[in-house]
Amino acid sequence: MDDLNDPGRAGEIRQVLLGKYGLRSLYEEIYARYRECLDRTPNKGLAVELGSGAGFVKLAVPEIVTTDILAYDGVDAVVDGTAMPFANRSIRFVCMWNVLHHIPDAEALFRELDRCLLPGGRILIQDQHVGWISKWVLQYIHHEPFRPEATKWAFATDGPLCGANGALAWIVFQRDVERFRRLFPRLQIRHYRPHTPLRFWLAGGLKKWSLIPPGAWPLVTALDRWLIKLSAQFGSFVEIELEKVENANENPA
Repeated sequence: MDDLNDPGRAGEIRQVLLGKYGLRSLYEEIYARYRECLDRTPNKGLAVELGSGAGFVKLAVPEIVTTDILAYDGVDAVVDGTAMPFANRSIRFVCMWNVLHHIPDAEALFRELDRCLLPGGRILIQDQHVGWISKWVLQYIHHEPFRPEATKWAFATDGPLCGANGALAWIVFQRDVERFRRLFPRLQIRHYRPHTPLRFWLAGGLKKWSLIPPGAWPLVTALDRWLIKLSAQFGSFVEIELEKVENANENPA
């Protein structure tokens, strides 16, 4: 498990990301969603990605400040999302991809995001969703901890990538959503949209293998989108968009 927390793995991870057609295509889709959301924020303030790791977000969003809690080669700053070094109301956009479920204290994270975000600023979270397919993968196949029954938004951890709760996004924004709204009334939930039932798993994630040859990627993408049209509960991942509002009494979407 110590190897997971070795920032020296950046080159190896980046090689996997860029070398697997399907995985790279999926990351490009996520980064395009970052771009679209960022373009709807105020024109001042920082754009920050948490947990950038060995990703290639700057190819899609050149102005973004890349950060990680590990000192990966190429990230702009080492940042702990639960104690961020940014000034109050200095950020217009925060994004993260497969990061929230590794944060050992989600309430502390959202306190920091609430503090740092400008009014009208947005948070875009892409993370795991507890869906009809993913709950079996996360429970029996995936290597990370998965505890949908957890009563707290925090967990003990031996390292940034060793500790996790794969159900955390679902817990905070579905099961405990009223608690979230009570604690963070200024962070309005604009949408919770499950997506990507199969592609990430079949592409092998950050493993070196993939079950999807490049020529089959459009077909599997079409299958993913058809399944989501049938039911959002096929989704293995979810996009969550939050907006900070001045008037805490504004009704959430």
